Amino acid sequence: MGFIKVSSFLFVIFFLINGGFSTTFTVVNQCNYTVWPGLLSGAGTAPLSTTGFSLNSSESRVISIPASWSGRIWGAGGKPPATLAEFTLDGASNLDFFDISLVDVYNIPVTIVPHGGAAGVGKCLAAGCAADLNVVCPPQLKLTMEDAAGVAVACKSACEAFGTPEFCCSGAFGTPDTC
Repeated sequence: MGFIKVSSFLFVIFFLINGGFSTTFTVVNQCNYTVWPGLLSGAGTAPLSTTGFSLNSSESRVISIPASWSGRIWGAGGKPPATLAEFTLDGASNLDFFDISLVDVYNIPVTIVPHGGAAGVGKCLAAGCAADLNVVCPPQLKLTMEDAAGVAVACKSACEAFGTPEFCCSGAFGTPDTC
């Protein structure tokens, strides 16, 4: 089944329109299989016109995003296992923030590539995890499907797998110095 073999990446490309009231995200599937991107607005943020869609290999979809939006986009599945692209637009000091989160789990490569924006503001570089971590996932973190013959389809974080404070950065390990 093509779902297991990742030959390329799911790119989440975001375009910032100067001085406008919205931003445009282009989600591009460069995997060799269909993905089902999901979108979730953060608390206190207006919902988007869609919460998800199917995207065949090599297809892309443009989504209008409010200028002051925060939320998440994932390539498949809304709860672990899902690599997350996280965004806060027009955040602190009117800057845009984005990252790829593997805190819970990794399932497919995801990259964010910003374009545009105000000249000279910030250092907007691509962010992401472009490697296929499933192929190097330790056995104790590996998630498999019955029909996948033991091949990893996702790799849990140590926190997701073991749930202990030292792996979840909680309790005595809840500070930047101890996590």
